[in-house]
Amino acid sequence: MIRVSLSALVTVYLLLFLAAVFLLWLSSEWNRRRRERRALRYRLRCVICAFEFEDRTDALLPRCPRCGSLNERFKPEQI
Repeated sequence: MIRVSLSALVTVYLLLFLAAVFLLWLSSEWNRRRRERRALRYRLRCVICAFEFEDRTDALLPRCPRCGSLNERFKPEQI
């Protein structure tokens, strides 16, 4: 039989609980960022009028719905 003091046992359980909470937080943060990237994949900003719009077509130069200018597809900037 292995002898373990009560304080060591409480410490081990506390560390395991905190590690589990930390891992759950990391996974939820990773999922939140993945959802944000997926939502911003088709979002574009017009270079002329700064209007933000969503374009799900495969066009290389989508037209702005407000001013009609052609816009290049850029990757969204990280904040």
